[in-house]
Amino acid sequence: MSAPIAHGGGITAAAAAFGGRPEDWLDLSTGINPCPVALPEIPARAWHRLPDSYLVDEARRAARDYYGSGEILPLPVPGTQSVIQLLPRLLTKGMGAGTGDGVAMVDGRVAVVAPTYGEYARAFISAGYEVDAVDDLASIGAGHRLAVVVNPNNPDGLRWPVETLISLHDRMKAANGLLVVDEAFGDADPAVSLAGNARRLSNLVIFRSFGKFFGLAGLRLGFAIARDDILKRFEEWLGPWAVSGPALSITGSLLRSDVAPIRRLIDERAAGLHAVLTDAGLRIAGGTALFTLVDDARASDIYTHLCRHHILVRKFDYAPGWLRFGLTPDPAADLRLGEVLQRFER
Repeated sequence: MSAPIAHGGGITAAAAAFGGRPEDWLDLSTGINPCPVALPEIPARAWHRLPDSYLVDEARRAARDYYGSGEILPLPVPGTQSVIQLLPRLLTKGMGAGTGDGVAMVDGRVAVVAPTYGEYARAFISAGYEVDAVDDLASIGAGHRLAVVVNPNNPDGLRWPVETLISLHDRMKAANGLLVVDEAFGDADPAVSLAGNARRLSNLVIFRSFGKFFGLAGLRLGFAIARDDILKRFEEWLGPWAVSGPALSITGSLLRSDVAPIRRLIDERAAGLHAVLTDAGLRIAGGTALFTLVDDARASDIYTHLCRHHILVRKFDYAPGWLRFGLTPDPAADLRLGEVLQRFER
């Protein structure tokens, strides 16, 4: 088993190391909307009863319409992390060979376009697979049974055009391989999504996050979009009642709501963050609407300085010059961050 990966959101540990109450820290270490949407009314039966099939069906129909997946009804899952850990099972011997329209369920190498979310490589390495970290789609070859592309990418925000990913899918399919595209940060930029093409891309799996865009990460909810036999495997492996009734109820309501105000607010918060970072003389190296990546030789010292003032950002052991800043919740937090950065001794 490979070592656990340090993710953002470790406020309790940061407060233990640098002092202060966790609730008084400004947590900019995640890529989550800091202005959560108002929760819709949740029927009492959603708390009282096990999640009935009508709740699942309604959530799937709402997700289909929201993501534009056509005939495919996305599968609700208890956070996309839950299905990332199931991906190696799709390559396990004994699962049966695919047809010309399917995926040959055989052992093989895995390609992950990196650097990116580390749990993909960890899941396959832990399952005994060889993982190639590649920096370009052209490096993915016929020897790879599965390829992972995060689009937009975390943490640099790199975006791959839809047409480019379709071409990669076709190459993977010709080699009996599977393409996995993680669109966790795609809600703020729907044009990058492959969901509208999923029906005709038989060797494609798309993962979508719910909590990041809506600011409700605590729901632990996501969706998988793929052909029916793959979704049925995920559903079987997750077991019954994998997603709670309240989460399903909330999902059906919010995915059918007007999300334009959410996008506008996220854009406003992103503009505020960019202004603060630019005023502080930091070089913006990439990002998405929900986070900004900074590249600076003093990153380690800046990180420590921020922690001493009870502001947490994300650092990276594989890129010591990088810091990822999540959105602040309001202009007052922009001011707080800006004042602390201006006090950093250069």
